[in-house]
Amino acid sequence: MVANIDVSAVAALGEERLDWRHKAIPASAHGLTVAQARDARLPLADFGTPLLTLDAGALDHNLHAMAGWADAAGLALAPHGKTTMAPQLWRRQLDAGAWGITLANLPQIRVARAFGVRRIQLANTLLDPVGLGWLAARMAEDPEFAFVSWVDSARSVELMDDALRAAGAERPIEVCVELGGPHGRTGVRDEADARAIADAVRKAPTLRLAGVAGYEGALAHDADTEGLATVETYLRRMASLFGDLEYETDEPIVTAGGSAFFDVVADVLGGLAGERGGTVVVRSGAYIVHDDGFYRERSPFSRGTGGTAGTRLRSAMHGWARVVSRPEPALALVDAGKRDLSYDEGLPEPQLVRGRGAGPVEHARVTALNDQHTFVVDATAEVGDVVRLGLSHPCTALDKWLLIPVVDDVRAEHPVVVDYIRTWF
Repeated sequence: MVANIDVSAVAALGEERLDWRHKAIPASAHGLTVAQARDARLPLADFGTPLLTLDAGALDHNLHAMAGWADAAGLALAPHGKTTMAPQLWRRQLDAGAWGITLANLPQIRVARAFGVRRIQLANTLLDPVGLGWLAARMAEDPEFAFVSWVDSARSVELMDDALRAAGAERPIEVCVELGGPHGRTGVRDEADARAIADAVRKAPTLRLAGVAGYEGALAHDADTEGLATVETYLRRMASLFGDLEYETDEPIVTAGGSAFFDVVADVLGGLAGERGGTVVVRSGAYIVHDDGFYRERSPFSRGTGGTAGTRLRSAMHGWARVVSRPEPALALVDAGKRDLSYDEGLPEPQLVRGRGAGPVEHARVTALNDQHTFVVDATAEVGDVVRLGLSHPCTALDKWLLIPVVDDVRAEHPVVVDYIRTWF
């Protein structure tokens, strides 16, 4: 069986030398390889601040919870790799049964191919002629490389076909017609137009019609009654369109599902699995890291509609910042800011002071972030204390870090670093 990723390339990441490029890695570890530092099991207290960590137990729990849910639902899982851009984590997801890896743009595809990812879904339209030429060459040199992307206009079909012809493409690229919704993101808005686009794909010799795609998360931000109804209506349109089209593959796909509404995707689209040889592919990406904010509130596992009874995802990411100033009685400034922590889908939450047990930072809350500072009000932490912060939205937290330490247990009084995750943003 051909591996879904180049395991030797992933393992080789352990040979990278640690140095000044790796934010918050202690100088005492400079010169070590990642593998040597991992084996040394350095105490987290040796690491500087600001710092982002991942939790080994939470990563493992979340990985298996989502894989188990997808298997029980009869759906394929193609995690959105843009969330982590970490081939080490992609390998774990693929080893746990993932159908493939979803990505968002050409630079991300290049990272995935550098690590030998065999099946890639581009949740986007690729129109760059140079990029299409590069892709055609990669497909020609590796017959095991499977790739599918999206289109939402006849003009996109024309541009892709022209570029692929000019590049002398040897294998057709599989594409899905992307259906959108009012005030949403990309995606054709009208079903009649979608059918016309499908006809254009079938007429293009360099393309092959492979399915229907969409993203419900662009249409509803919250999992309230109105948001869920909007998502369900949209997904029913996708199901209807999937049944209307004639495909050029024996295994067409219908793909939807971010990290907030995959339960509704299963309810509405799940019955299409196996229909006409089809596969329902969900693209949730945030689940493996999860968070203490946006997804904590919106994940189907949190809402009790995904997984088994009592199953919840756990936040695997945390920020660590040191109090550097107490200029006012009710104000503390810590040494992490927008360059270190996510803030676009909720501000960080003070959780505890390291070394003081598991108790919360009573009444403390974050009110604002500057580039390199975070404002914490009503904090009991003193100058020099290190505060653990819960974070929201992994997509905009991990992208700030080249190398992320993984601790054995973030809940321990004295965590130990047991691994390092390399990102490629």
